[in-house]
Amino acid sequence: MSKLESPEFDFNDAVKDIMAGKNISGKDGVLAPLVKQLVEAALEAELESHITQDVFAGNKNRKNGTSSKTIKTEGGEFILDTPRDRAGSFEPQLVKKNQTHLTDDIEEKVLSMYALGLSYRDIVKHIEDMYKIELSTGTISNITDKIITKVKEWQERPLESIYTFVWLDAIHYKIKDGGKYDTKAVYTVLGMDKDGKKDVLGLYIGESEGANFWLGVLTKLQNRGVKDILIASVDGLNGFPEAIKSIFPKTEVQLCIVHQIRNSLKYVASKDQKEFMKDLKLVYQASSKEIAEDELLKLDEKWGKKISYSSKLLEQQVGEFISLL
Repeated sequence: MSKLESPEFDFNDAVKDIMAGKNISGKDGVLAPLVKQLVEAALEAELESHITQDVFAGNKNRKNGTSSKTIKTEGGEFILDTPRDRAGSFEPQLVKKNQTHLTDDIEEKVLSMYALGLSYRDIVKHIEDMYKIELSTGTISNITDKIITKVKEWQERPLESIYTFVWLDAIHYKIKDGGKYDTKAVYTVLGMDKDGKKDVLGLYIGESEGANFWLGVLTKLQNRGVKDILIASVDGLNGFPEAIKSIFPKTEVQLCIVHQIRNSLKYVASKDQKEFMKDLKLVYQASSKEIAEDELLKLDEKWGKKISYSSKLLEQQVGEFISLL
């Protein structure tokens, strides 16, 4: 028997092998013969269906032996005997004529590992461990290059002219670069159009979050067709509202409530935070501008002297939110 040929699968022998501690998967695993048998049985069924349809169509055709080729799988490799027909018109679908592995998702796995920050060397090793397939770094590069074009097309796609609400925020990640991990900011732009549909308008990577970088992002949005944003929600980054106004002067800028509350709590003692939060929520949950201003005044009267947080700074942060009521 050839090195790559698999013996007939026997259920009782398989159980004994498993009980004896033999690997279930892998090149010499218990299930290796079963994979070969199942695939060949499925191909036989495909050929029979093809010949039946061919004969009904008035053509002469019949079986014509098999052709062998090496097939690589997640568990190793084996010799697959693919059935043939006399007319040569049979095109198998389970394992196509030029297909040499059963895992059509290898490229997807390469791209997934690439997205996770693995180096080409790490990807080559993982693919070899999983599929017993040796891929060069050049091959990996060719695969990953396929997605770069798609990413650029997505980043540069035309956008709607008007968005009713746009969220702009940066999320910080640890990214492996050159063998070491660095913290980078992923600038995220989420927009809601006139029909209420949300869409990620763009993702951009920078060294750190800054108003100047956001200015470049906003300029790109304008170049892609955005003419106006009704409301933009941002964090408390210095210069951010001014950057938005310079590109979209009519946009109402709303500071993110979550960021404002977090910033406010930094100045409150731990024992007072629960009570302070209760009072602060009355401002943000107000149903009208008048009620919000009244609650803000009460908040300042109660907490103004107890905490080091400036009442003027709090009023400035809440002011733009109140103006939208």
